[in-house]
Amino acid sequence: MLNKSAITTMLPVSDVDRATRFYGETLGLTLRGKGPDGAPYFAAGMGDAIGLMPAKDTMPSKHTVLSFEVDDVAAEIKELEGRGVRFEDYDLPDLRTENHIAEMGGEKAAWFTDSEGNILCLHQDSKAT
Repeated sequence: MLNKSAITTMLPVSDVDRATRFYGETLGLTLRGKGPDGAPYFAAGMGDAIGLMPAKDTMPSKHTVLSFEVDDVAAEIKELEGRGVRFEDYDLPDLRTENHIAEMGGEKAAWFTDSEGNILCLHQDSKAT
């Protein structure tokens, strides 16, 4: 049953208004509505959602919390940079980016943070290009 279920990822955020602007205006996601606790829910993917859960004393995760699969990671980077998103660059022994993009086997990926400091990713199956 679960393999046919839509998923809602709940992200704890310290400033709901700021995060709502980021996910709605900066990322361009569609607001589905709000829960009883005021948590906004954004449409994402094919029936999935992202919920922004109000939480005090929230610490951003030190790992990727969301990864968006895209057809063209370079084009998405360009569009999001135009909306003010700043992408991370890495030069580590096991992870190196060029023009914000890391190539790892059959995948390309790029990382950025949301308004709350959570790490988000764009990824593309490079075999599909």
